[in-house]
Amino acid sequence: MSDMPIITILTDYGIIDSYVAEIKGAILKITPDATIIDVSHDVNNYDIAEGAFHMARSVPYFPDGSVHVGVVDPGVGSSRKGIIIKTSKGYLVGPDNGLLAPAAERLGVEAVYEIKYSDLLPPKVSEVFDGRDVFGPTGALLAKGIPPEEIGPEIDEYIRLPAYELKITDDSVEASVIHVDGFGNMVTSVTYEVLEKLGITDSGKFMVTVAGREFPLPYVRRFSAVAKGELLLLVAGGGYMEFAVNQGNAHEKLGFGAGEKVSFKLMK
Repeated sequence: MSDMPIITILTDYGIIDSYVAEIKGAILKITPDATIIDVSHDVNNYDIAEGAFHMARSVPYFPDGSVHVGVVDPGVGSSRKGIIIKTSKGYLVGPDNGLLAPAAERLGVEAVYEIKYSDLLPPKVSEVFDGRDVFGPTGALLAKGIPPEEIGPEIDEYIRLPAYELKITDDSVEASVIHVDGFGNMVTSVTYEVLEKLGITDSGKFMVTVAGREFPLPYVRRFSAVAKGELLLLVAGGGYMEFAVNQGNAHEKLGFGAGEKVSFKLMK
């Protein structure tokens, strides 16, 4: 771990209440030299899929060895596990409800641990505030250099989000819309790596099947590659391919949104 550990936090807590500050306080009690980065605290309440998207989008841009704490946890207080996912680039900490999986898989999963041993953690104050009492302190311990096996046993499985599971053939991919951004761009679970497997490194054309419709769309590298108001596919800043309209709103134009299944077949 680096001399100045980085810990990121993503929650659905908002910033009106003191919840986020309490997590940061718990972290700094254990690792006072940590640099704490807020990814977002404006995730819609209980929206695991939205939180997972923002985590997956952001984690590749942090230095190796960073620790990422995610808390969107509608099952808090239940039998759901708290987990640590060790990746080739750092750690992810949070509830085992799918929140961490897309981000961890972008980084490369190496091992998963259940947060089980409480000896190193502070006394648990509440059964319904694991962000402060469990996940924040666990992240701080990892950032301090404590091995994950001292916090809990290695386990074989973790919960994944079905929307990120792809079916890939030589010339097609079945995916899902995972997010609609503020511009109306509809982000899919298709990444650069998937496009490379299909043989696309620059531009191409897909026959798209979605919501009972089939239509061709160009895959391009910039919005201006098509005329104003025209539909396109491109990989934007987050690393995922998305439906977009040059200076327009794809969500309004196409009329479907997050959760929709979509098929892309490469056109020769």
